[in-house]
Amino acid sequence: MNGILPLWKPAGMTSHDCVSRIRKLFGTKKVGHTGTLDPQVEGVLPICIGQATKIVPFLTDTKKVYIAELSLGTSTDTEDAEGEIIAKKEVQHVPSSEEIEKVLGEFRGKIIQVPPMYSAVKVNGKKLYEYARANEKVDRPKREVNIHHLQLLETDENKFKLKVVCSKGTYIRTLCVDIGKALGYPAHMSGLLRTETGSFTEEDTVSFKQIEEKADSQQQSELLFPIIRGLLHLDHYSVDDETSKKVLFGQKLTKPVINLSTDQFVILYQGEVLAIYQTHPEKLNQIKPVRVFSLKD
Repeated sequence: MNGILPLWKPAGMTSHDCVSRIRKLFGTKKVGHTGTLDPQVEGVLPICIGQATKIVPFLTDTKKVYIAELSLGTSTDTEDAEGEIIAKKEVQHVPSSEEIEKVLGEFRGKIIQVPPMYSAVKVNGKKLYEYARANEKVDRPKREVNIHHLQLLETDENKFKLKVVCSKGTYIRTLCVDIGKALGYPAHMSGLLRTETGSFTEEDTVSFKQIEEKADSQQQSELLFPIIRGLLHLDHYSVDDETSKKVLFGQKLTKPVINLSTDQFVILYQGEVLAIYQTHPEKLNQIKPVRVFSLKD
C-alpha cells in the first residue's frame, strides 16, 4: 500500500504517537510524518505510507498554514500555554487593530528567529529541551524563516487570532512572543491549529475514527492520496517508454531543454511518479536521480 494519508492530528498525541498508531492500523512499518506538531496542537498532518515515505523530506519542506491565538500580558518558558509563567505585565492599553496591523508589517517576509528552549533543535548534538530541563544555558542558533502571509483575523480584549502562512522551520510560538514584544508586552501562543500543509487542506483530512471504520486494506487504501499529490510544488517532466526504463534503473539522463522553476523535479510516465531528479552538481548537462519509485509494490 502506497500513498499519503492526510490525517487530522488530534490534541493530546505527539506526531510520533500518530505514526505508531497508523503502523498498527495499516499493518506496515513504512510510515512517516511530514512535520512535527506539538502534542496539544490539532491540525493537518500528512502521513506517508509505503513508497510515499521517500517523499517525506520534500513534503515537509512546503508552506504551512496556521491559525494562532496570541495572548498578551504573560510569557511562559515554553512560549505556549503549557509552560510556567516567567513574566507578567498588566495590559492597561489593549492595542487597536491598527496598532497590531502596523506591528505585523514588521514580521512579513524573511525574518530571523531564535528557536525556543523547549524545542527539538539540536546544539552540539543535544536537543534544546534537554538543556532546558537540565536548567543549562546554551547559545541558540538564529535561523531565517519566511512569513509569506500574516493576517489579523479577530481581536478579543488582550487576545487576538492570526492567520500565518510560513516556511518550514517557523516557530509560531516564537512569532507570537516576538509580536508581543513589539507591542510592548510579554506574550505567549495560547492556541494553534494547522489548517494546511503543502497542497493538503483541512477539508482533505480524515480522523482516526474514520480510519478505524475501514474494515480492510482495500477500504483503507481509499483514504490515501497518490504520491504525486505531495509533490505538486515541484516541476513535472513527462518521459517516453524508453526513457522511463532508464529512470527506473536509476540512470543519469541528459538534462531536458525545458524551463524549470525548481532544481529538483518529478519525472512522470503515463501519470505515474517514476522518480525525483535534480541537476548533476558536476555535470550541468546531466540530471541524476534523488529518489526512484518502484512500480511493482
